[in-house]
Amino acid sequence: MTAKNAFYAQSGGVTAVINASACGVIETARQHPDKIANVYAGRNGIIGALTEDLIDTSQESAEDIAALRYTPAGAFGSCRFKLKGLEQSKAEYERLIEVFKAHNIGYFFYNGGGDSQDTSHKVSQIGDKLGYHITCIGIPKTVDNDLPITDTCPGFGSVAKYVAVSIKEANFDVFSMAKTSTKVFVMEVMGRHAGWIAAAGGLARGSDSDGPHIILFPEVPLDEARFLARVDECVKKYGYCSIVVSEGVKNAAGQFLADAGTKDAFGHTQLGGVAPVVANLVKSNLGYKYHWAVADYLQRAARHIASKTDVEQAYAVGKAAVEFALAGKNAVMPTIVRTSSKPYTWEIGSANLADVANVEKKMPAEFITEDGFNITPACREYLQPLIAGEDYPPFVDGLPQYVVLKNVAVPKKLTTEFHVK
Repeated sequence: MTAKNAFYAQSGGVTAVINASACGVIETARQHPDKIANVYAGRNGIIGALTEDLIDTSQESAEDIAALRYTPAGAFGSCRFKLKGLEQSKAEYERLIEVFKAHNIGYFFYNGGGDSQDTSHKVSQIGDKLGYHITCIGIPKTVDNDLPITDTCPGFGSVAKYVAVSIKEANFDVFSMAKTSTKVFVMEVMGRHAGWIAAAGGLARGSDSDGPHIILFPEVPLDEARFLARVDECVKKYGYCSIVVSEGVKNAAGQFLADAGTKDAFGHTQLGGVAPVVANLVKSNLGYKYHWAVADYLQRAARHIASKTDVEQAYAVGKAAVEFALAGKNAVMPTIVRTSSKPYTWEIGSANLADVANVEKKMPAEFITEDGFNITPACREYLQPLIAGEDYPPFVDGLPQYVVLKNVAVPKKLTTEFHVK
């Protein structure tokens, strides 16, 4: 049987370790030239497949592919583009099959979060309906840690480590100046509906006096009176109050505190910054001097402080995706299975894409303290191993050295063009 080509693409917000998954896919595929001829990457995610803008990864050296393991962001470009059902997006699906046929692509590896796994699932279904079988494997990735079934999501551990380190260091800064200056510090982190990233800030708290003294989760509606009373109590007791707030915190009426009034390409509410909202709430009611910061892209781009556990798991799911495909599996996603917390051990499992697509895993109630403002010991036990270990990139002249691939285009074979709306 003639070897087929594989299509790999990155989707959604990138992470510090998504390229480690790409490295796992490409290096593993290169070990099986009798079954996978080439790995073509989509330039800017699945948009690259629709527009026949494919990247020939065979043009990259083994050294540069290996360097993806310690390079952040998306080496091939990512996108936020959601395919709907077959009838609604029939033209897009027909175009995908047309491109796959033209380039002898028999394997589809899509590296992303919940919406991306939904796309992987749909592509696995439409191939046969349109007369062209394609093996589809989803590869988990999301800093939000909100994919179901898998114990954790590659990308999350490194964000968690960055947030815990950042709030720990900021606490030292604020405490140093609290006598005469800032009394309240607010750090905003990502997390629209699930508070996993905010929860990671709690790892910085070694004792009651250590911050963050308050964590605001999307799962817990903000009670302004209770929140302000806690802030006031912390300032009077510890000299300052350190707060980690998830971008998706809602008020008692269920409205986002920071709703910007717009939607992204996946149909999600665009959030406009909750840290200043919370800080001004403190200022207007308590009068304390404040400072706020938004981690934003810094938290997901910080490869210099990535979790070793996260890097290893990101590579492992990329490797497993190829192995699953070659073993004849289809419409599945590799998962991380925790086999022990103390000592921490894990292995690769699998989940059906039908069970993963469009399902969001939120913080369980037992991970949030009864007052709603911090994490429980059970949550700490879950989180701690995910930030463990360091995996530094090489440094030159004091700066990390990351790889920039050549990203040579695959010659187009189709005469028709396709424009993505």
